[in-house]
Amino acid sequence: MASLLASSAIAATPREVTIVDGAVTLHGTILLPDGDAKVPGVVLIAGSGPTDRDGNSHIRSQTLQNNSLKLLAEGLAARGIASLRYDKRGIGESKVVNLDESTLRFGTYVADAAKWAATLAADPRISRVVLIGHSEGALIATMAAEKATVAGVVSISGAGEPASAVLRRQFHAGAMPAALIAPAEATLDSLSAGKLVAAPPPELLVLFRPSVQPYLISWLPLDPAAELAKLNVPVLIVQGATDLQISKRDAGLLAAAKPDAKLVIVPGMNHVLKTAPLDRAANVATYSDPSLPLAPGLLDAVAGFVEATK
Repeated sequence: MASLLASSAIAATPREVTIVDGAVTLHGTILLPDGDAKVPGVVLIAGSGPTDRDGNSHIRSQTLQNNSLKLLAEGLAARGIASLRYDKRGIGESKVVNLDESTLRFGTYVADAAKWAATLAADPRISRVVLIGHSEGALIATMAAEKATVAGVVSISGAGEPASAVLRRQFHAGAMPAALIAPAEATLDSLSAGKLVAAPPPELLVLFRPSVQPYLISWLPLDPAAELAKLNVPVLIVQGATDLQISKRDAGLLAAAKPDAKLVIVPGMNHVLKTAPLDRAANVATYSDPSLPLAPGLLDAVAGFVEATK
């Protein structure tokens, strides 16, 4: 049976593509099903931090390789759906020499996503474009859809409330040592009010270093549910049942803001789109295991939605 499924999958050929924005060159990969027929295409938008086009995060000398977005692109290609996934500005091959991190704003990533959507739409074989955002990328996709011509938006593991509230939840859920929670929340309070923090605690510099604070100030107040409510295109909201970072409550908030959206809860799926238990150690272990497949149900939900768009 496995060999039959493999033989029926549509072959696809990857092609590197770039966008030049002044002195900055952004890099991505288009995965286009072989043949001459027109096909729908999606732009895959990665989540927060130093996350590349494949869904892998590079933190200092450590790489959390799970290939979540690469696997999603390949799965969609096998269903006859093209994709464009890209390294965010400053990440991977889109690394910018002497990048001044303090100049980045959330709107920078929104504008980049809209440009990538236009790039994919310009391919003569693409019939329509759907934006798919993962985690923070879900909000980027939502806001980019207001700037680009798209047939739909897919939010995967997207927050349902402002990032400041999500971060607080994560602090208290075991993502931060107890002794650092109070100073972290105090720093969040200042940044959420638009005030820079000159000397954040040394233990929190990775999260609140001065150079990233202007970006955080531009991002923390944004309300994903309110932004989603503005859209007049079809929306799919996908949430994993064992996601330790974003909850089913978030998905519910998004769905309430956009009543005509389709909501899919994938049983056993965690934040990196793999099957995982709720146990934190076992769950987090999947973040660095590229051999694990996507959680069952995710691909069918996303592909089915894209296929139904017009």
